[in-house]
Amino acid sequence: MDPLTHFLSGACLGRAGLNRKTGLATLTLVLAAEAPDLDVFAYFGGSVAGMAHHRGITHSFLGSPFVAAATVAGVYGIYRLMLRWGRRPKLPPNWKLLFLYAWLAAVLHIFLDSMNNYGVRPFAPFNPKWYSWDIVFIIDPFIWLFLILGLTLPALFRLITDEIGVRKPMFRGRGGAIAALICIAALIVLRDFEHRRAVVALKSLTYRNEEPIRASAFPTPLNPFSWSAVVETHDFFEMTSVDASSGEVDPQGTAVIRYKPEETPVTLAAKKSYLGQIYLDWAEYPLVQADVLPNQKGYIVKFIDLRFAYITARRRETPLSGYVVMDRDLKVVEMGMGPRKGDREM
Repeated sequence: MDPLTHFLSGACLGRAGLNRKTGLATLTLVLAAEAPDLDVFAYFGGSVAGMAHHRGITHSFLGSPFVAAATVAGVYGIYRLMLRWGRRPKLPPNWKLLFLYAWLAAVLHIFLDSMNNYGVRPFAPFNPKWYSWDIVFIIDPFIWLFLILGLTLPALFRLITDEIGVRKPMFRGRGGAIAALICIAALIVLRDFEHRRAVVALKSLTYRNEEPIRASAFPTPLNPFSWSAVVETHDFFEMTSVDASSGEVDPQGTAVIRYKPEETPVTLAAKKSYLGQIYLDWAEYPLVQADVLPNQKGYIVKFIDLRFAYITARRRETPLSGYVVMDRDLKVVEMGMGPRKGDREM
């Protein structure tokens, strides 16, 4: 999920009552809820290194206590600065409890990220398999709405009560935060139900007289009943859409067929490259296609994952695509994520 969702989720956890047990609870939860995404610094080593390490050990159950410990260490540094500036939290901090809170928030981060179609590796490094629930878009406006309302409506209510002289409690906003978390839980249940219905509808059909080998449905940002889908048969992939409310597949007649390319020595060599191994380990519906470079001095092999090749997208490049450039002897000379400068979508 996006950083805002993680930050707001940590804030709601604190407001829901955890901030009544120890000082600095909300601060710890907010920071720990986003801390696993510090693995983005791997992108300083290049796009391939970033792809290899993103949602890696910091997004695993094994790594979560270390993420929590690092977060609490940072909060302790902030606490020391607060004391130097003459400021103290309303309650004294309980550092053992804060560590447990940070651990909870780090695990919540893994759970939230597992709901979209990028996936996580929660059991790494012992089991590096990717898992994705595929029920929530990476940026979900409904989750934003619930979290923001849960945090801001109590503040508006507080302004009203302050005006009429109602006695102020030490901690406020618990009801709004709990309501927001309940609404998000209900949304998750709804999305899971609609997702299952969409997948059943996809698997119930034949495609160009071929039975589906597998089928997946992926969320769209605004409509919980509309799903982008990929169906694999023996010879091709079909990118389509499904309306889970009616069970109708491809209601707008916009399905796109991508035939499976022939395996060649060029594509086999690209798959054995560092990027190829990383990409194929992560991709759920990979499509690998080779082209001769314009100067005839080698080949470029492009990797895309059809999970992200939405049929409604108006882009030249599929998001989260990669490429490997090789010379005539099939030695890798360049590789990277995203479009290669000067190239067009295959």
